[in-house]
Amino acid sequence: MNDKKLNKIKHLAIPGWWARRGVSPAAQRRIEQAIGESEHQHRGEIRFVAESTLPQTALRGTHTVRARAIDVFSEFRVWDTEENTGVLLYLQLIERRIEIVADRGINKRVAQGEWDAICKRMESACAAGRIEAGVLDGLKEITALLQREFPAGAVNPNELPDAPVVR
Repeated sequence: MNDKKLNKIKHLAIPGWWARRGVSPAAQRRIEQAIGESEHQHRGEIRFVAESTLPQTALRGTHTVRARAIDVFSEFRVWDTEENTGVLLYLQLIERRIEIVADRGINKRVAQGEWDAICKRMESACAAGRIEAGVLDGLKEITALLQREFPAGAVNPNELPDAPVVR
């Protein structure tokens, strides 16, 4: 059986509540705090969304975690920042896959390879059962990239919610 079929079966068979247990309410509070602290150090805006099971529409056809992350980027309006500096950190809990989707202002300065490397390190932590630690470490790396390219200015509004979305 190929990986795509196996993943579809997992999404249909594993209850969402079971997958979400990897991101406890206490972990969500710590992630929210880390996002808030991060955003004081640069002009980027970070959203964290963790999804357990995918919607049926996403499971039809040639579903990819990247395509779903792009849909979520749009759904949560991560692109809606003054400098086009929104970043979505997307965690697919069933597949333990991470995607980072950055807005066009950031994509002009940060190569996709840098995001992919962060994703791989985070996925390794998640695969080892260290979801919270992987997310927090990934946020530190994202913060460093955003500090480098978009250092905090005199005016640094918080344009997107810091609270994680876990569904």
